[in-house]
Amino acid sequence: MKALILNQFNTPFELTDLPKPQISSQQVLIKVVASGINPIDLQIRAGMVPFAQVKLPNAVLGTDMSGIITAVGKDVINFHVGEAVFGMAGGVAGIQGTLAEYVAADPALLAKKPDQLSFKEAASLPLYAITAWEAIVERGAVRKRDSVLIQGGAGGVGHLAIQIAQARGAEVFATGTSKQADVIREFGAWPVDFESQSVQDYVNELTGDLGFDMILDTVGGDVLEASFGAVKRYTGRVVSVSGWGAHSLTSLSFRGASFSGIFALYPLISGVGRARQGKILADVAMLVSTGKLCPTVSDLDFPLEAIEEAYRYQEVKTELGKVTVSVSNP
Repeated sequence: MKALILNQFNTPFELTDLPKPQISSQQVLIKVVASGINPIDLQIRAGMVPFAQVKLPNAVLGTDMSGIITAVGKDVINFHVGEAVFGMAGGVAGIQGTLAEYVAADPALLAKKPDQLSFKEAASLPLYAITAWEAIVERGAVRKRDSVLIQGGAGGVGHLAIQIAQARGAEVFATGTSKQADVIREFGAWPVDFESQSVQDYVNELTGDLGFDMILDTVGGDVLEASFGAVKRYTGRVVSVSGWGAHSLTSLSFRGASFSGIFALYPLISGVGRARQGKILADVAMLVSTGKLCPTVSDLDFPLEAIEEAYRYQEVKTELGKVTVSVSNP
């Protein structure tokens, strides 16, 4: 099979031929149709993510994919040859990633692809959708009529989080630039222009100075610090997908609110809790099938041969839309 490999950190990917993976009795073999690429791929390539436990040389990166099952281990009962699936299947901890024509995957990490989505759209979902679901549903415990603020509502995680919170009956607000306001409205949230409004101003205006029931931070840094002072007292929840570095919890503590961090790669790296992620993707697929969630993807198509161009475009693009790589024909 054709695959992109990384032999040394801080070097380009190399397109080469590798043996097709052999599956165990508890795995499925997937012909990858599309692979989603993520900023963390480049951080891994730069050697900046030691927790990813990438094993060089001949490392195949890429976590997200959609494809068709071509072989099933004898102990697998929930998936069958010919089914279209999507999931976060590899690319860390020595597990072959999805920038290859075939991948051997743990079926616990997979869900059946919704008919309403193309393979390209399905490949854009796993990492971002799992992250958004964990934040809104599991850690944020968002309920009907909760006020929810998404910090960075026009981003990859943010636009999915808006739709998941909407599906749970929340009143959703999202920060962005004035140019992103229409996009945020289209996804069903009230846009908050963080460039022209102070945190205190929009907390006063939108919550009567009570604070938001739940805040999802997708930005980190000062935005996370600001979220600690914008959440509701006692019952408020702040969840961050970018909670790196040192932060003062003073304002959060004075409000008696709670904080949670999201690390969606942990089940893939550790092997713990994988079935939960498969269940999340199945729930996400249900929202897609009922018209309550739709991912936004880039219109551009990149083959494996153009991977460097794909990553360069991902870094400079200004419009919303996950970048995917077309690996093979369905």
